[in-house]
Amino acid sequence: MSTRSHRLTNATSSNAHSKAHYANASPENSLETGLESSSAAQLEASPGYIQGHLKWAIAFTASLGAILEVIDTSIVNVALTDIQANLGATVSEVGWVVSGYAIANVILIPLSAWLGDCFGKKTYFVFSMVGFTVASVLCGLSPNLPLLILFRILQGLCGGGLLAKAQSILFETFPPSEQGLAQAVFGIGVIAGPAIGPTLGGYLTDSVGWRWIFLINLPVGIVAVIMALLFLPQDRSRPSSRSQTVDWAGIALLIVAVGSFQYVLEEGEQDDWFQSGLITQLSVAAAVGLGLFIWRELTTRSPAVDLRVLRYRSLAAGSIYSGILGLGLYGALFAVPLFAQGVLQFTATQTGWLLAPGALASAIVMILLGKISSKVDARILIGLGAVGSAAVMFKLSDITPQTGTEDLFMPLVLRGAVTVLMFLPLSLATLGSLPKAAIASGSGFYNLTRQLGGSIGIALLTTLLQQREAFHKDILLSKISPYDWATNQRLDQLTGAFRSGGSDATTAHQQALLSLEQIVNQQAAVMSYADVFHFVGVIFLCSLPLLLFLDKGTSGGKAPAVH
Repeated sequence: MSTRSHRLTNATSSNAHSKAHYANASPENSLETGLESSSAAQLEASPGYIQGHLKWAIAFTASLGAILEVIDTSIVNVALTDIQANLGATVSEVGWVVSGYAIANVILIPLSAWLGDCFGKKTYFVFSMVGFTVASVLCGLSPNLPLLILFRILQGLCGGGLLAKAQSILFETFPPSEQGLAQAVFGIGVIAGPAIGPTLGGYLTDSVGWRWIFLINLPVGIVAVIMALLFLPQDRSRPSSRSQTVDWAGIALLIVAVGSFQYVLEEGEQDDWFQSGLITQLSVAAAVGLGLFIWRELTTRSPAVDLRVLRYRSLAAGSIYSGILGLGLYGALFAVPLFAQGVLQFTATQTGWLLAPGALASAIVMILLGKISSKVDARILIGLGAVGSAAVMFKLSDITPQTGTEDLFMPLVLRGAVTVLMFLPLSLATLGSLPKAAIASGSGFYNLTRQLGGSIGIALLTTLLQQREAFHKDILLSKISPYDWATNQRLDQLTGAFRSGGSDATTAHQQALLSLEQIVNQQAAVMSYADVFHFVGVIFLCSLPLLLFLDKGTSGGKAPAVH
């Protein structure tokens, strides 16, 4: 038997065991004709999916865990100043409250499929939910910064298991014709979470203190754990053969590669990138570790991360697109709050309310799209979403120092709506056609690329923002001269304004010079944000050729193509 035929046989066998577990059906009733000839109609007719209202209870349970994880990714950002003041930390030290969570999160996401095989999907999900809730409480009770960072790392490790497992549970529970609505429930949290996080975090920080951004997870976490115990299907009694051997070398290489890379992205800008010896060393460690990790996982019989699932063309292309989506989604949500707080002088709560309508628009469109997404070619919807997102970014690039809430309202609402056109169909086109045996590994890799894409986007846009601001400031200063008539006229106007306010001539002139400098700085900042929005728009347009490699993502689609 050829290697390819052997893999297809193994995948079909694993798929049969999975369906027998979910509906107490015998493996003989499952697909036996091989992946190449299976269709979505055959899959839906099989007894491997949950029936009745139980499947929706499972959907809400899995999605609730994912929502908690996504919100906690961004909820801390608006409270860092309060945490710093309360715990007596420096800016660089308090940054580890965010970085520690992110690094732990991306390390665990690709391991979630293997851990689910080791301990059982339900057991691992419940364990992750309990651990996330306990870690949240410990974060809220932390008496000092080192303990807070430690518990945030623990929270990130447990949260990494919630995101990928939630999506794989949905794909294994619902038939293809209902995947649109199921993924819409999941997608609401993932799309709206980055906007809800700052809103909720700002309100709690301003109202009752920063510790409650963690303590609020306790009641929600308890509810999620009870729902998981009640509704998630029971695990198989025997672990899979993949879990019987622990790939310690692969896990170690993954930690080195992904952990080093995430650290570089989180701390690179602050440390001036490759001017720092540590950043340079970790960059080399990430590159070498990644190469060795790929070699190890492709040559061992029991890999910790099954990279062989990338033989499915839809997963490979969709994961690349997921990284671009993460860059655009998290990048835009990173730049807008900075502009609102840095240029418009919004408070954390005001910034959160600025983003809230866009999050609501995402939720509404997600539900509406969920009803039709399984019937429409996903590539068309993704293309419309990419073009629409680019148009919104180009509109945001028209900002000026006089831009206000009313000018940002409609673009941000449209951004929330059109982003859904990319997110939901992309999940269906990437994962919907995978056999059940490959869904857990595929989901972990797919969610990893989106998280890394967001981290890369934030690091890239931060660097671009600073460089473009310096560039525009140099250009503006070059046009300001004591011999320039416009400059002298503006100085005279400002001086006169300050003198009319009661200042003497010398003081008024100094105030006028300072005011002119502030005007230059503000204008340079606005122009740099405009460049960032324009850059994100171009990225969305450049992603369109990847549509050629995606599946249709409809319920009538065929089995996934294999490289």
